[in-house]
Amino acid sequence: MSSAPLLRVAYFSLSALVVLFDQVTKGLVVATIPLYHSIPVIRGFFELTHVRNTGAAFGIFASLASPWRGFFLNAVALTVFVAVLVWALRSPAGAGRLQTGLALILGGAVGNLIDRFRFGSVTDFLLFHVGRYEWPSFNVADSSITVGVFLLAWVLWTEAPAEETPASS
Repeated sequence: MSSAPLLRVAYFSLSALVVLFDQVTKGLVVATIPLYHSIPVIRGFFELTHVRNTGAAFGIFASLASPWRGFFLNAVALTVFVAVLVWALRSPAGAGRLQTGLALILGGAVGNLIDRFRFGSVTDFLLFHVGRYEWPSFNVADSSITVGVFLLAWVLWTEAPAEETPASS
């Protein structure tokens, strides 16, 4: 028996773990931190801050007052999800770094999609800042997507594509 099915199960399990960890952490934040309140973790650098993001990554489009914003964001997210899923299934299961990156992206996308479908927004809670400079709040799903995209970029940048064999005449 080929190891490919076992590898696929491992990658989809990684995606499922990302979704589970994302949803559990968001649930804990919602249950314990009132909306727009913060708990300092490392004063002057890191806080747990409960916010709702109605836009895309880092609040992009959050101020857009269109009734189509939610539909548009969900459509884009679903399209990206399907494209990444197809890419993962069509790529060799043994391409570990590629498959891991795609699995992280899939897990993060599903975690945020669950929030969008349930609440119309995404729960963000990780806030890093130095003085008055602040990185936009994010969550576990966003972190997973970011790590997955960087891993994917690294793979695409450093690994030569497989050469195609010429068609025989």
